[in-house]
Amino acid sequence: MRSVFFRALAGICGGFLSLGVVTALAIPAQAEPRHGIAMYGAPALPPDFVSLPYANPNAPKGGSFVTGNTGGFDSLNPFVRKGTAPWQLRFLAYESLMGRNWDEPFALYGLLAESVEVGNQREWVEFTLREEARFSDGSPVTVEDVIWSYETLGTEGHARYRGLHAQIETIEQTGPRKVRLTFNVANRELALVAGLRPILKKAQWEGKDFTRSGFDVAPIGTAPYVIDSYEPNRSLSLKRNPNYWGKNLPLMQGVANFDEIRMEFFGDESVLLEAFKAGVLNVKREYNANKWNTAYTFPARTRGDVVLSEFSDGKPSGITGFVMNTRLPKFADWRVREALTLAFNFEYMNEVVTGNSQSRITSYFSGTSLGMSHTAAEGQVAQLLAPFADSLIPGVMEGYALPVSDGTKRNRKNLRRAIKLLEEAGWSAADGTLRNAEGEAFTFSILLPLGASELKAFADIYVQSLARLGIEATVETTDNAQYFARQGSYDFDMTDIRRGFTLSPGNEQTTYWGARGVDEPGSRNLMGMNVPAAEAMIKAMVGTDDPEVFTAAVRALDRILTAGRYVIPTYAFGTTRIAHVKELKHPDAVPVNGAGYWYAPPVWWFEEAR
Repeated sequence: MRSVFFRALAGICGGFLSLGVVTALAIPAQAEPRHGIAMYGAPALPPDFVSLPYANPNAPKGGSFVTGNTGGFDSLNPFVRKGTAPWQLRFLAYESLMGRNWDEPFALYGLLAESVEVGNQREWVEFTLREEARFSDGSPVTVEDVIWSYETLGTEGHARYRGLHAQIETIEQTGPRKVRLTFNVANRELALVAGLRPILKKAQWEGKDFTRSGFDVAPIGTAPYVIDSYEPNRSLSLKRNPNYWGKNLPLMQGVANFDEIRMEFFGDESVLLEAFKAGVLNVKREYNANKWNTAYTFPARTRGDVVLSEFSDGKPSGITGFVMNTRLPKFADWRVREALTLAFNFEYMNEVVTGNSQSRITSYFSGTSLGMSHTAAEGQVAQLLAPFADSLIPGVMEGYALPVSDGTKRNRKNLRRAIKLLEEAGWSAADGTLRNAEGEAFTFSILLPLGASELKAFADIYVQSLARLGIEATVETTDNAQYFARQGSYDFDMTDIRRGFTLSPGNEQTTYWGARGVDEPGSRNLMGMNVPAAEAMIKAMVGTDDPEVFTAAVRALDRILTAGRYVIPTYAFGTTRIAHVKELKHPDAVPVNGAGYWYAPPVWWFEEAR
């Protein structure tokens, strides 16, 4: 049964929190071992829960889940900076101490760890390992492996793992199967973040350079799936481990049902779609609503052999669009960024590219009560922002909304406003070319991965619009390896960005927008923003046990990001669309966080037609 807390927090999407719920949420954590932990209050599932609420514990085992990726891969290690591994690998082949219930804003339950204990202020967290926890080679998971994993990933791993390590004061063994992390900052979320770090086998890496591994060695994990076979840039097959140690855990009932999960790689989305139609793939996610309505009329669909399934969620919109690299002087002025946003004629592009079937993102957390209002800041939001008011750019305090065009190709009104802003920022047109005071022409390129046909369609139209301002823009496409390498080293002018959020945003926001990412390679701060007010809002989010303060801090952060004009947003993915063969089945229940990688394939199954 779901607790009062869970029902209330799931209702965040509707935007209502009663005083009674707020009181319940503020219950302090007790220093005693528990089966789970939540960001606020108690976890929804009781100690004797049978399965996740969106899993079918009676799902049969067997069959294959065959999906497609665009681009390629040149590594089997998803935890290092070097190379590009299939993105699904780290979610399917590796486990952490705790596992997430995606039907709550943010709650974890024991996976490799049987229990979790925290200090009264969550200044430390202690995990007790399960005695039966094993790596896929049959060796036990030890406290030594856990400590090595935290330290190695935090110092030598991908940038996504380094933020936590910097906030850990000590990691120590406190018992035969116990490990304690003590933090050096007041941050309530760190106890949960720590529970989600992947655990790798220390002994595997003796005498090996973890940072330079690629195809030569794949990290050994503990998850239900292990790498079976692969062909670089072509395919990767994972097989279900029949000796998986955790198959009887409540968290794993109705999970990992396929004997095989295979990823096939293609040059672009159009080829991938044709592969699905031809039966090379048996499942495909479709991100274009217009294609969903028009491109799936092939014979297998008509016969009923292919099913089109739609899933809604209660998540924030996140941000999807084109991001400007403000490390470059040409994008440093907010007036220039606003002018470039005005030139992005979304209403016209949406009609041409998607048949006007997608709704535009209006802010980073739009679609939920975590999203900003577009009027002047007030209440707790204004109070949180007030100390930084003098340093905030126009729109943060006063209110900001994305420009809307008249829907025609010429977009005259917005282009006139753009020209005025560019002139104020020191740019002027002469002989059809926009130049600054030094006579330098305004030129830039838009970096995209090969195969991103829809993104390129938006970019191509955008280039034509920019030309009317005297700006020479080009679209540059490259293979996945170069694309990710250049994003990781910030070697781009403008590129695409996608950041998905849950109902419990937290420390990951520092990775996305924190000042360390301005210069530190491999961070996810693509725009290079360095705004102390944003970091203060993130600190307020993760440091409070009051959900009202949390919500106000997220709304304030949303204002800073949206009015910052760092990203030109395109459309939201509020509905997940998955085409699949009729033999692929899924539970009726969908978690509040939607049908992401945690839903398909983990809780789907294969059922032969009678």
